[in-house]
Amino acid sequence: MQILHTFICPETKSGKKKKKNSEEIIIIIIIIRLVGAAHVWRNLVTVKLFDSKVLVAKILFKMAYQTFQQEYLQIPLVTRAYTTACVLTTAAVQLELITPFQLYFNPDLILRNYQVWRLITNFLFFGPVGFNFLFNMIFLYRYCRMLEEGSFRGRTGDFVFMFLFGGLLMTIFGTFVSLVFLGQAFTIMLVYIWSRRNPNVRMNFFGLLNFQAPFLPWVLMGFSLLLGNSIIIDLLGIAVGHVYFFLEDVFPNLPGGGRWLKTPSIIKMLFDTPDDDANYNPLPEDRPGGFAWGEGPPNLGG
Repeated sequence: MQILHTFICPETKSGKKKKKNSEEIIIIIIIIRLVGAAHVWRNLVTVKLFDSKVLVAKILFKMAYQTFQQEYLQIPLVTRAYTTACVLTTAAVQLELITPFQLYFNPDLILRNYQVWRLITNFLFFGPVGFNFLFNMIFLYRYCRMLEEGSFRGRTGDFVFMFLFGGLLMTIFGTFVSLVFLGQAFTIMLVYIWSRRNPNVRMNFFGLLNFQAPFLPWVLMGFSLLLGNSIIIDLLGIAVGHVYFFLEDVFPNLPGGGRWLKTPSIIKMLFDTPDDDANYNPLPEDRPGGFAWGEGPPNLGG
């Protein structure tokens, strides 16, 4: 403690100033004890004079950065990559580094000018920063993550294949309905698949409506209609989501049915990793099909 005092408090003639420095020392020591970081001590012993407020700000900033980094890295791989790409694309447009005219879906430019990046970038731009952008980002992040951590847990390859299948089908349909940005429709597709796999989950929409999860895509479509937006995008997302859900969850269980959607082995090899916890048991709302779907009552007798 004496060493710390020597570096922090040079000799002063004013007792008032000495008292103020002592109070600042106590605050910094408390922060050091809370953070428990060795780098704080190294910062203290390498300088003789410093502004304690600046040091406190640096410590708090570093704590916030480390917290954000930890939370960010806990987001599943596909959800993290897709939402980050959407945010960075929107930021680039806002900073005028690129323009929406370089991103939108245009079959002629793709086929004739070989601007193949448009096949991807049209899914990444949700318009300028505002209510519509934040609304879409919240739903995209929430339901993409719940799918990846729920019914696709430990099956990242299958989740990537669902992205590719949905994107391809949406691109084909989008050609006929003249849509230039398909990101919102893709979000509705994710919401639809999650809602059909969790039919027993109760939903609350802005505290106004209570309904079962399968009605969520239709509620969102009605909300878009009230805002004066075109519902073609919502219908496209619902249609593509239903095609995937039917081929993946319904048709294989029908008499004479089978699995038509099989993830290529190369995708599984690239993305699938062993599950972190072999004993992980998802919550009922995260299981495919909802609560206890396809399961009998638990056997408590061992």
